[in-house]
Amino acid sequence: MFYTFDIMKVFKSINDIVTPAQFKDCALSLFQYQFEHNPVYRSFCDLLYIHPSDVQGLEQIPYLPIEFFKTHAVHTQPAIPSLYFTSSGTTSSNTSKHYVADINDYIQSFTLGFNVAYGDVSEYAILALLPNYLEREGSSLIYMVDYLIQSSNNEHSGFYLNDHFALSEKINYLESIGQKTILLGVSFALLDFVEKYSFSLKNTLVMDTGGMKGRRKELVLEELHGILKKGFGVNHIHSEYGMTELLSQAYSKGDGIFNSPPWMKVIARDPEDPFSLLPANKTGGLSIIDLANKNSCPFIATQDLGKVYPNGSFSVAGRFDNSDIRGCNLMVL
Repeated sequence: MFYTFDIMKVFKSINDIVTPAQFKDCALSLFQYQFEHNPVYRSFCDLLYIHPSDVQGLEQIPYLPIEFFKTHAVHTQPAIPSLYFTSSGTTSSNTSKHYVADINDYIQSFTLGFNVAYGDVSEYAILALLPNYLEREGSSLIYMVDYLIQSSNNEHSGFYLNDHFALSEKINYLESIGQKTILLGVSFALLDFVEKYSFSLKNTLVMDTGGMKGRRKELVLEELHGILKKGFGVNHIHSEYGMTELLSQAYSKGDGIFNSPPWMKVIARDPEDPFSLLPANKTGGLSIIDLANKNSCPFIATQDLGKVYPNGSFSVAGRFDNSDIRGCNLMVL
């Protein structure tokens, strides 16, 4: 079966993708569109001798190694990217660029994804232990959080990375008035915060967005969240799974199990053979289909290791070493 891609259908209806059949139809038609209009992805497929006429199921779609976002401009043509997001890094050589043709694709995806996981953002005060947008221009995470802060329409929402005292006062005040609140922060900033202040939170969700970035010793997730749960006085630490190269996010509500929105699917691949997929409950490299990435690349092989469970949820166990990445040497500058 040869799929015809209807770009307006995908653009307008990611919120309407509910069933596995709908996801499959969108993904396969989007694969054909990528093959025809994304030069980097087309070259990758050609080197693998894969053509859309040979692809009948999701398991046959090739996943572009995420490293390509560091070395190539990954986007469809003739679309002209309006902006790009960058990963954090110390040099340009290890920084990914995600070219975005229409920022509304990203806004739609993260807004609907947040609604799926937590409901209407206007119900919350959003507090961020993150640099603000001017301090970290180009970060997709900061763009998302800044937009959620504005959308919350709450006078108490804001960024507090460099003012722990003001943040502690704000949290205590919001707790006292019973305001539903979400505190988001990178791992090292949350740890720094609970070393100075302790809480017993009842109305505040604490969300770890990951990342020590060399600021502190790396901790296993259980140890990190154990410290945070004690410091914040909560039973669960929520987590956000996202990356520069994706326009969608998955969320965990405290058990280390992430759930994706219906237009995002995570698949485990064999660590020794990136073109062989694994069954549920087996640890492997995580590959992702993100239908919101229609004008960059929706099919990405990440450097994360984890498990995918029968219901489609997943967990993350760690990352590959660079030496363990397979498939990235098919194309080099």
